[in-house]
Amino acid sequence: MKFLGTLDWIFLIAYMLVIAGISIWSIRKAKSSPTDYFLANRNLGWWVIGASILASNVGSEHIVGLAGSAGASGTVLGHYELHSWIVLILGWVFVPFYMRSMVYTMPEFLERRFNAKARRLLSIIQLLSYVIAKASVTIFAGALVFNQILGVEFWTGAIILVIVTGVYTIFGGLHAVMYTEAIQAFVLLIGSAVLLFVGLDKVGGWNALIGSVPPEKLNMFRPLSDPEFPWLGILFASPIVGIWYWCTDQHIVQRCLAGRNEREARRGTIFAAYLKLLPFFIFLIPGLIAYVLHSRGELILPLNKEGLTDYNAAFPAMVEQIMPMGLRGLLAGGLLAALMASLASVYNACSTLFTMDIYQKMKPEASEKELVKVGRIATFVVVVLGMAWIPMMGRISGKLYTYLQSVQSYLAPPIAAVFLLGVFFKRLNAKGAYTAMVVGFVLGLAKLGLELYKDKLSGVFYDFATINFLYFCIYLFLVSIVIMVVVSLLTPKPTETQIKGLTFATTVAEDRAASRASWNAKDVILSLIVVVIIVAVFIYFSPLGVGK
Repeated sequence: MKFLGTLDWIFLIAYMLVIAGISIWSIRKAKSSPTDYFLANRNLGWWVIGASILASNVGSEHIVGLAGSAGASGTVLGHYELHSWIVLILGWVFVPFYMRSMVYTMPEFLERRFNAKARRLLSIIQLLSYVIAKASVTIFAGALVFNQILGVEFWTGAIILVIVTGVYTIFGGLHAVMYTEAIQAFVLLIGSAVLLFVGLDKVGGWNALIGSVPPEKLNMFRPLSDPEFPWLGILFASPIVGIWYWCTDQHIVQRCLAGRNEREARRGTIFAAYLKLLPFFIFLIPGLIAYVLHSRGELILPLNKEGLTDYNAAFPAMVEQIMPMGLRGLLAGGLLAALMASLASVYNACSTLFTMDIYQKMKPEASEKELVKVGRIATFVVVVLGMAWIPMMGRISGKLYTYLQSVQSYLAPPIAAVFLLGVFFKRLNAKGAYTAMVVGFVLGLAKLGLELYKDKLSGVFYDFATINFLYFCIYLFLVSIVIMVVVSLLTPKPTETQIKGLTFATTVAEDRAASRASWNAKDVILSLIVVVIIVAVFIYFSPLGVGK
């Protein structure tokens, strides 16, 4: 293989044996019921939930894409990595409603709050998002890592990744996914932290790094004239995408639903919030290090098809060229951990959505064993579709992480708006929610479709296709809110029985008391510390700090 030595392979093989052992243990546990297969029997503790949330989020697209974006564009996309405060919103605001409702999926929660049409539409939107913004991106980034580190041909690496991860996901269910993710999260964090410190040593330390990077690359708040990342756009668009992703997306929230109670689920999100602070430093900063080393001629990066430096290869290139023998195996294990963890979470979320929200609705008499079987088949289909979409990704953005955030910006706003107003605005009814989701979905798909072929467009269609993706996200969010509020106020309000316990205004005293008993002062203090750290990072990487 490309550069791994004997000690590296010892690390890799040891890691794979551990994952295989955990997978076999999970597969041997009973998986005959949907609760077992899709929600690990709702019996997981906070540390597994928190580690699994991070592992589900931080996949190969983060390692490859975030470091690549940092090398090409600087720290600006760090806005999306400082979403720990939104993870706290999941735990403090949404988890009580989700846990009380005892649902399997987020579309099922929308059916409880609104109606079956809203559930079906959200299922379709989420499945589409998994194909074009998760499965395809993860497989692409994974294959790139296989090629860069192990010398495996791109599509061969993609197929290996799909098959290996699919085996333990399909047969082990969420139980296998979450326990392997918990181990993979720590392997990934340790390996990436090692690369960060080795890289800092290579450039001469933190001060030398900051002094070698142009100030504009260190500034997370770009001028309004910036064509890609104006500060106003990213400041508001990033939280909109974040609320959709962290608070309403199946493959994240499913980890909380598997908690044994509200206390464990909330503490899992607090733990995840701390873990989520790390990617900014261990994935984004190495991208800056790669930029400096490449500019000095101390790191070789390939060229992309336009003949420009391909910063998507920054992280694996650093593993190959600057890591000592032996530690390369640790990093290779961390990269494989990210590949498998993120893809496994997508697999399981897709199978849950299709089985519980679409198939079971079509065939309510289906047995529990049949539902589990259908879930396994659905996994395979989504992955094939994800691989088929890979060739289209380059038409939207050549930078992997930018592609990911732009596509999410076209799909997220209506869903984020529906969930937010759904729990805060009891007058919101099914007609308002469904109308906003339909209009928002159509507009988002139109933007995505036209952007794929923008070079062939002119006039109003070209103008629409080339709207900055951050501003489009904000516009779509506001349009969705206006539509759902106006339509709701013009149509009959929902009955008190329908929304009982599903909004803040209709939560009964008994449920409020139970929720209050599930947290204490330590939970609050730990949450506030996370917010303080985020504010400090924003100030440091701003015109007030190093980004002058």
